[in-house]
Amino acid sequence: MSTIEITLPDGSKQSVVAGVSPIDIAKSISPRLADAAIAAKVDGELYDLTRPLEKDATVQILTPKDPESLEVYRHSTAHLLAAAVLELFPETQLGIGPPIESGFYYDFDRATPFTPEDLEKIEKKMWEIQKRHLPYERIYTRKEDGLRKYAAAWMKCQLIDERAGEVFTEYTLGPHFIDFCRGPHVPDTSRIKAFKLLSIAGAYWKGNEHNKQLQRIYGTAFFTRQDLEDYLHRLEEAKRRDHRRLGKELELFTVNETVGSGLPLWLPKGATIRRLLEEYILERERAQGYQHVYTPDLAKVDLYKRSGHWEHYHDDMFPLMDLETEQMVLRPMNCPHHILIYESKQRSYRDLPVRLAELGTMYRYERSGVLSGLSRVRAMTLNDAHIFCTPDQIREEFSSVMKLVEQAYRDLGITKYTYRLSLRDKANKEKFVDNDEMWELGQRVLREAMNSLGLPYVEAPGEAAFYGPKLDIQLADVMGHEETYSTIQVDFHLPSQFALNYVGADGKEHRPVMIHRAIISTMERMVAYLIELYAGAFPVWLAPVQAAVLPITDRQTEYARGIRQSLDAAGIRVTVDERSEKVNLKIREAQLQKIPYMLVIGDREQQNGQVAVRHRKHGDQGVKTLESFLAEIRTLIDTKAVSE
Repeated sequence: MSTIEITLPDGSKQSVVAGVSPIDIAKSISPRLADAAIAAKVDGELYDLTRPLEKDATVQILTPKDPESLEVYRHSTAHLLAAAVLELFPETQLGIGPPIESGFYYDFDRATPFTPEDLEKIEKKMWEIQKRHLPYERIYTRKEDGLRKYAAAWMKCQLIDERAGEVFTEYTLGPHFIDFCRGPHVPDTSRIKAFKLLSIAGAYWKGNEHNKQLQRIYGTAFFTRQDLEDYLHRLEEAKRRDHRRLGKELELFTVNETVGSGLPLWLPKGATIRRLLEEYILERERAQGYQHVYTPDLAKVDLYKRSGHWEHYHDDMFPLMDLETEQMVLRPMNCPHHILIYESKQRSYRDLPVRLAELGTMYRYERSGVLSGLSRVRAMTLNDAHIFCTPDQIREEFSSVMKLVEQAYRDLGITKYTYRLSLRDKANKEKFVDNDEMWELGQRVLREAMNSLGLPYVEAPGEAAFYGPKLDIQLADVMGHEETYSTIQVDFHLPSQFALNYVGADGKEHRPVMIHRAIISTMERMVAYLIELYAGAFPVWLAPVQAAVLPITDRQTEYARGIRQSLDAAGIRVTVDERSEKVNLKIREAQLQKIPYMLVIGDREQQNGQVAVRHRKHGDQGVKTLESFLAEIRTLIDTKAVSE
C-alpha cells in the first residue's frame, strides 16, 4: 500500500497511507483536536475532514479559532436550512445558499410566500434534523448526469451548466437531501450548535433585477450559544439605533417615491443638524487656510473624459443629457471643477499650497437594491477639498489634514476608527491608471507620511481610487461593519491630465501635486452615522431642539413664551409645548424626541422667575434661575461637549 508525506503547520512531517483523511490525522495528533476540528486546509485549499488525501500535501486542521472555520460552519448551516425547507415544503426549488459576513442565506423559488410563522417552523425542523447526526457526504457526478437529474430544477440546471466541469461535486445530507455544491462542510449536523433564522426578503436570481424574484431566508450561526446571544443583542441594538427608523420618528428626513429612490428630503430638524455640521466644518477649514468655492452640479461630458472619470467611472454616473449643441452629465466628483479653478490663472510657487474647498453636491447612479435612508443615496453633498502643492509640501499638508480629521472626530464624539491604506491592484489595468512609476511614488509618499505620524494602518490592495492611492478612515457601526467616511488621496495623475503647472523659484514651470480630501464625508452619510452613534440623542450642540419649555397649565403660557424669547436671543434652539395636556405627557413626548433639556414651569417657578430643569438622561436637576441654566447650557454648546 502506497504512502504519502504530510507536512503539518509546525513543519513536522508524517508518513501516512494514501487515502487517509484529515480527521484521521487530527485523531493521531490529539483526540481534543479531532473533537474541535471543523474542516481542513490542504495545500491552501479547504477540505472536508473526511475527504481522502491522495498525494503529498501540507495539512492544517481548522478549529473554531481559525477564521475560515466559521465560513464552513455557516455554509453547512445553510444546507441544514435548505433540507428543513424541503422537508416542510417539498414543492420548493433551491437557488444558492452561501455563507456571508453576518451568517448565511438561502434563495428559494416558491409560489407561496414564506411567513414569520413559517420561519419558526423551519428553525424547529432544523433542530430536529440537527439531532439526527446526519453526515455531509461529498459525491461526484458527471455533468450530463447532473443536468438530467436536475432537469426540473431550473436554477440548479443553470448553475451546473455555467459552473460545473465534466465532473462536479454534490453534497448529501441524509438519504433525502442532495445539492450541487463545491463544499466543504462539517462532518455531520451534530457539529452545528447555535443558529438562528433572522428574516425573509426578496432577491433577484443572481442579483440581476431582470431575473425572477426569489424568496431569501437569512440566518446566522456561531460556534457557541453565548456568541449567538451576543450577536443577537448587537442586532437588537442596531435596530434600536437604525437611522432610517429614528429619522422618521424624530422627523429628521423623509423619502418620497414621487421624488425618487435615493433622494431623501431633509425635514426642518434634520436640516438643522446638517446646517450645524456644514457651519462647523466651514469654520474649521477657514481657520486652516482653505478658500471656499461654488461650482455647478453638472458639466459637459468632455470634462470627465479629460479627467478619466468617464472611462473608469461612467457605469456609476447618470446618463448623458443631449442638449442642442452639447452633451451634459451630472457630476460624480467635484475634482475636475476645482482643477479648472486652479488653472484659471497663473500660479507661482509662492501661492502654493492652494486649498480649494466646497460643500459640493455629486450624483451617483446607485442601483435601487443598495439604496438605504441617508447612508446610500443618489445625490450627496461632500465636504470636499483639493490641495494643490509642491512635492516637498505633501507631508506637511497630509499631517495638517490628519489633524483636522482627528479634531473633527473629537468634536463629533467619534472614537472608534481605523486607518486603511488603499492601494491599487497591479493586475487590474482597466480599473486603475496604468502608470507604475506614478503608483509607486504615490504609495511610498503615503506610507512615509503615515509612518512619520506613528499611526497604525492596514493595507488594502485594490481599494485605491482609479488615479491614485488613498488613506481611508474607516468607521464601524454597532455590528462591526466598516465604511469609509474620511479620505485623503495623493494624486500625481490628474495634474498631468490637465497639464497643471506653477512657476518655481527657478522661473521654470513645474507640475503640482494634488491632494483630494474629505474630512466629515458627505452630509448624508455623516448624519446617518451620528444618528446611529447617539441613537438619536445628539450632544447638546448638535441637537435640533436643545430645550423644551413645558408650562403645567395655561396660566404659565405667557411666562413660557417669555422664557422662549430669552433663550432664542441667547442662541438656544427651543420650543414651547402649549397644549392643554398633563405635564407628564409633555415630559414623556419630549423624552421620546430626545430633547436634552425640559424646562417645567408651574405657578411657583413663574412667581419666582425660575425654571424647573429636567435632563433627558439624568432626570430632575432642580429649580434654577434662567441665567444659571443659560450659563450651563451655553458651556456645553461652546465646548462641544459630547458626554452627558
